[in-house]
Amino acid sequence: MRYIFKTNYEQDIRIVKHGGQRFWYSLLIAALVVLPFLPDSDYLVSQLTFVLIYSIIGLGLMLLSGFTGQFSIGHAAFMGVGAYTQAVLTNAGWPFPLALACAGGLSAIVGIVIGVPALRVKGIYLGIATLAFGFIVEEGMARWESVTGGNAGMHVKSPDLFGWKLDSGVEFYFLCLVLTVTATLAILNLLRAPTGRAFVAIRDSEISAQSMGIHLSRYKTLSFALSAALAGIGGALYAHQIKFLSPEQFGIIQSIDLLLMVVIGGLGSVHGAFLGAIFLITMPQLIAMGKDYLPESVGQSPGLQAVVYGVVLVAFVMFEPHGLYGRWLKIRTYLQIFPFYRAGMFKRQKAFQKSDRLK
Repeated sequence: MRYIFKTNYEQDIRIVKHGGQRFWYSLLIAALVVLPFLPDSDYLVSQLTFVLIYSIIGLGLMLLSGFTGQFSIGHAAFMGVGAYTQAVLTNAGWPFPLALACAGGLSAIVGIVIGVPALRVKGIYLGIATLAFGFIVEEGMARWESVTGGNAGMHVKSPDLFGWKLDSGVEFYFLCLVLTVTATLAILNLLRAPTGRAFVAIRDSEISAQSMGIHLSRYKTLSFALSAALAGIGGALYAHQIKFLSPEQFGIIQSIDLLLMVVIGGLGSVHGAFLGAIFLITMPQLIAMGKDYLPESVGQSPGLQAVVYGVVLVAFVMFEPHGLYGRWLKIRTYLQIFPFYRAGMFKRQKAFQKSDRLK
């Protein structure tokens, strides 16, 4: 078991807490860099590219739902705004960095437009408001045929870095890897700053946060903007990865998948965004592999994937509300203190602020 002796206050806000984290994260980055050069790794590189893209989107939704406590069921709309902005500007000949900045910026502006009216509602009502916004954006993308191509869709050109065309999957994979690492470091730095601490305070208790001088409207709107910007950047990368866009790709099903991703990954943890993205990408493959071992009437059912997703979500909500990352923390703690653990160590307890009891 590792004991960390802290001798100054700066150790509490370090991104890398100890040498073990530095070793394992460095090993992970090295493996991700070497992986595309292995033989017959094209399919794996393609799937990892999707994992990286959804991780960026998951980081944004995690910031909004996991760290600020704001509920959103229409996050695919921000993803769609970023994707179509990137597609239109790239097809018009804009360089990739400029188009990506515009995609993230426009998504952030839309997030502010939605965040300000949504300040008056919370909980399930906020979810309904974001769901309605998702339907509006999807219908707008379908009707604005002169820009988006409507239901016929539109093709997306390969990214162009000031004359350097990223035509191969490996080149685009490395681009996504760099952007994912950058987004992760940005979120980690934000969370250890006063702004990130204000987000967490709002999540834990709005009454307590307001009594400490935290401006609820300002920080909630900022959280919506940052989350929408990351979703727009992820949507821009998604557009280049699939090379074809249509409005139904950013509907309610996509929004539910994104919410499912952060819930199963583990709300309130950066690691949960990555674990949820891995789950979201690998689960359809696992279901496809398992169809061969099921009766034909069950394996060929069109609703099998939705049923499996629903069962998994209900199981996590009931038995492991902290998601995959929460389960890993329990396993790691169990292994560290074995055999000196005690029964009921990980028993769930109800905890709430005194100021929230009469709400």
